[in-house]
Amino acid sequence: MADSRIKTLRPAELDVEQKALYDSIVTGPRAQGPQLFALQDDEGRLNGPFGLMLHVPGLGSALQELGSAVRYRTAMTARIREIAILTVAAATESEFERYAHERVGHAVGLSAEETTALRSGEFRSEDTTEQAAYEVCRRLLAGAGTLGDEDFRRFEAGLGHSALLELVVLVGYYRTLSQMMNVFGVGAPAVSKTSRTPQHLFQRWRGRRSRSRL
Repeated sequence: MADSRIKTLRPAELDVEQKALYDSIVTGPRAQGPQLFALQDDEGRLNGPFGLMLHVPGLGSALQELGSAVRYRTAMTARIREIAILTVAAATESEFERYAHERVGHAVGLSAEETTALRSGEFRSEDTTEQAAYEVCRRLLAGAGTLGDEDFRRFEAGLGHSALLELVVLVGYYRTLSQMMNVFGVGAPAVSKTSRTPQHLFQRWRGRRSRSRL
């Protein structure tokens, strides 16, 4: 993607409202546990959609809170959540969401073959719930962005109305982030060749968590 069309703000440049939003992002649940993707660059500037949120902190605060709820306060499995996010990333050609959530996806059990299939729109799962969730996302991202009566009845019967509603919100949220980044030219950050693999970080963190319970 071309260079960003908007300035990425350094911490020293933030006003009080922007700094409060910044702190809520860098100290919130995204910053806990294994750091599978970079929230900040070497100068403390926020990567991806988070840097954009700082320019409109009133909206940004609401967006990041909704994102936190979608990521951490739904009933869907971690695999289904990442399948859904990566389906949005593929459909919207979002560099950042693909960069970030392929790493998260690998950490929660998606194979390299599965993330490649999600990129190409050819994902298949033997788990019927995962496959149904994927098909819901694909349909929401196509055409008018809705479900016909027959599809709605089928997916509601297979997933339940709460899970279906969670997926609809997730798709809408990540499509909004992708559109923001596409319009303002925000892509994925440079990745250090010496950085540890996400799976390594996840396993190391999980091991520490297990030992802390002993």
